[in-house]
Amino acid sequence: MALRINDVAPNFTADSSSGEINFHDWIGDSYAILFSHPKDFTPVCTTEFGAVARLAPEFEKRNTKVIGVSVDSAEEHKKWVRDIEAFAEVPANFPILDDTSLEIAKLYNMLPAEAYLPDGRTPADSATVRTVFIIGPDKKIRLSMTYPMSVGRNFAEIVRALDAVRATDGEPIATPADWVPGQDVIVGLSLNDEEAAQKYGELNIKLPYLRFAKDPQA
Repeated sequence: MALRINDVAPNFTADSSSGEINFHDWIGDSYAILFSHPKDFTPVCTTEFGAVARLAPEFEKRNTKVIGVSVDSAEEHKKWVRDIEAFAEVPANFPILDDTSLEIAKLYNMLPAEAYLPDGRTPADSATVRTVFIIGPDKKIRLSMTYPMSVGRNFAEIVRALDAVRATDGEPIATPADWVPGQDVIVGLSLNDEEAAQKYGELNIKLPYLRFAKDPQA
C-alpha cells in the first residue's frame, strides 16, 4: 500500500556519504525533506542536487534537514558530490543515503515490493525512484511529490510547499492556490466567524465557506 499523508515515515538505518544514519534519530526535532534519485552521475539529478546545495541557508532558516537517497553506494555518492559541487559552485554538505539494496525505495513504495535490480542496472531500471517527501518533527509524512525522469524538480516550489506545511501545522488554517508567506490564509470551517475573527483578526469573507485572514506569521 502506498504511503499516505499523516502516515509515520518508515524508519531505517543506512550507510550514507556522511556515515551511518538512523533516519528518525537524524530528523530529531526538525522538519525533513527526503528526495530520491534513480542513480548517481545522471544529468537531471546533478542539477537537482546542486539546487538543494544552493538552498542550504533557506532550509536551515526553516529548521529543516535535507537528505538524498540514490540507488548507488556511499562511496559512489562521495565521488558524485565532487561533480555536484563543481556544478553548483557551493558545498553540498547534506548526506546521500546508500540504497544499493533498494530497502529504502521499497519502504517508501518507490518500487514494487518484489523488485530487485542487479548490478549494471541503468537509471531507467529505477526510474520510479524520483519522489520528494516532506516529513514533520513528529515523523509523519506531510507531503509527497513524484516526478518522471525527464522533468527536473522545481525546488522553489518545494520550499514554498514546506512554508505552507509549516504555516498550517497545528493551526485551523489552509493556504490558497499559489500562496507564498505573507499572503492571506484561509480560515478553516472548524471556527465560526466570531471565533475566527477573535483568533486571526478581521476576516475577508468571499463565500460562506471561503474566509481569508492575514497570515499570522507575517
